[in-house]
Amino acid sequence: MIHGTGKKWLYLITDFSYGKEKICEAVKAGIDYIQLREKNISSAEYLRRARLLMEWAENSGAKVIINDRVDIAMLCGADGVHLGQEDIPVMDARRLLGAGKLVGATAKTPEQARAAEKEGADYLGSGAWFPTQTKEDAVPITEERYRQILDAVKIPNLAVGGITAENCGKPLECGCDGLAVSEGIMKAGDIPGAIRGFRRKLG
Repeated sequence: MIHGTGKKWLYLITDFSYGKEKICEAVKAGIDYIQLREKNISSAEYLRRARLLMEWAENSGAKVIINDRVDIAMLCGADGVHLGQEDIPVMDARRLLGAGKLVGATAKTPEQARAAEKEGADYLGSGAWFPTQTKEDAVPITEERYRQILDAVKIPNLAVGGITAENCGKPLECGCDGLAVSEGIMKAGDIPGAIRGFRRKLG
């Protein structure tokens, strides 16, 4: 995967607080990737939820990514893992998961982006583009900084942070390779309609 080539991704970040019915609806409506990001639950419960998500995603075409937890990703057979700056190093996740799985990384600076690419990351997520209730302590990113991150590496970059169908024009104009969306889909009254709206924006 190379930045600036191919189809732009629609990448959903969710957790079970939204309810399994909404998650199932989103999976069936045509998401490319779905990241399970759970906080403040036991490892056993995280694994149970991850396995449920794998069942729902089967035959849907959606790839399942587990946030933070390489062990959970391995145990449930997920398609990959996404790592923050305080999680285990990308190179160690790659060693554990092997070449056939996706390893994503959060990068807020060009230096972090280059380091993640060097260690074997397949894609990056950079933001926060807009205020978000999902991560209230997220530091905003400027368009200039985002372009610097894009220019620093060859791997794809997803714009993240408060992304909606109404405001996603800016990151798309900057050249992002896809949109990482949470509330913009999960809080929509019509989830399939929201996904279609993002698809139109992505082209």
